[in-house]
Amino acid sequence: MVFLLKEKKGVQFGEGMRKLGLISQLGRQAAPPRCHGGVKGPTIIVDNDFQIESKAPIRRIVIVGAGIVGLDVALVLAERGYGQSITVIAEHHPGDTSMTYTSPWAGCNFSAISGSDANALKWDRLGYSHLTKLASERPDETFVHRTPSTELWDENVPHDKIKAMSEYLEDFRILPQEELPEQVKFAVSFTTLTINAPNHLQYLYHRLKQYGVQFLRQKIPSILSAFASPTTKVVFNCIGNAAKTLPGVEDSKCYPTRGQVILVRAPQVRSNVMRHGKDYETYVIPRPGSGGNVILGGYMQKGVGDGATYSYETESILDRTKRLSSELREMEPEVMAVFAGLRPSREGGARIERDELIVAGDKRVIVHNYGAGGTGFQAGYGMAMEAVKTIEDVLREIRKNDTRPRPRL
Repeated sequence: MVFLLKEKKGVQFGEGMRKLGLISQLGRQAAPPRCHGGVKGPTIIVDNDFQIESKAPIRRIVIVGAGIVGLDVALVLAERGYGQSITVIAEHHPGDTSMTYTSPWAGCNFSAISGSDANALKWDRLGYSHLTKLASERPDETFVHRTPSTELWDENVPHDKIKAMSEYLEDFRILPQEELPEQVKFAVSFTTLTINAPNHLQYLYHRLKQYGVQFLRQKIPSILSAFASPTTKVVFNCIGNAAKTLPGVEDSKCYPTRGQVILVRAPQVRSNVMRHGKDYETYVIPRPGSGGNVILGGYMQKGVGDGATYSYETESILDRTKRLSSELREMEPEVMAVFAGLRPSREGGARIERDELIVAGDKRVIVHNYGAGGTGFQAGYGMAMEAVKTIEDVLREIRKNDTRPRPRL
């Protein structure tokens, strides 16, 4: 798909962008549809006063968004030697605790909570391999640990997904019927990966800076604003929940999925346990490298964008998790914090798609990579690998024109 962008005075979009709803709110129509470069579309006037606030030059690759999905894209590129060609632009960075910055509020672990489509299965497998490597080689530095896990289903057992996961999950076992609690139809055990979300984000941030990645704190008014620098060849759109409203994206399939969780101190808990019900999710997730902290949850409230926390939900979570985990019942957990998060979900699953446009006669590329919902930490690396694969031609051009030595870590 090719879109045309006219620099300075106006923007000319192809009809495909109009059909996708990508030109609403960008500006007013300045002229009737006309032909330009073989693609028909109206000219749109945009704000040309926007500037990226940086003393250093903006790089050839811009990643918009510094959640786990954007950071994983930066990591995949940096591992291939492109760290010094990357600028990450985001309103929120690792270490922030804004309600609109979803990633640090995650539990988080590797589980069967993701979808059963071919893409989700592929991304999960790649993600499990990546996280397992981190847990083997540098668990204390990355805050990724191997953890024994049990998952239980009351109904709607995703047998196809479980069959696919059984091919690579360590220590995978289907629990016999006599081991199942009352009203549980199916259960499996395996070795999962648990992740200390805020600390892992900090690890990635510092790791990427070692690779030479540039970070800028700025909120952009539209996705096309990421092309404010003439040096930028490709933009990765990793904006999470903002994909529903950000001009230039405005994806009507996107929606938030609210969750509420409790951070407790319960050093006796060493196992990950999850129970999938008809209209609830209950989970107990140890937080690596925290000295005994555990995440208790939770809720999966589709379409709810409320970031407040509620005492009745806290009571429900404590009751459900104590019944679920025998380890948690051994000692009364100390409640340290209660918080809510909004998972960046999307009907039909995550979107990974390349779009092209022409700026001042030169080809530019946008790669959309968002909509992972609550699976960003387990699927993000696999999604990043696929997103990066869509720009092999651009990477060849960047490598050809860049003679700087690349950091090898």
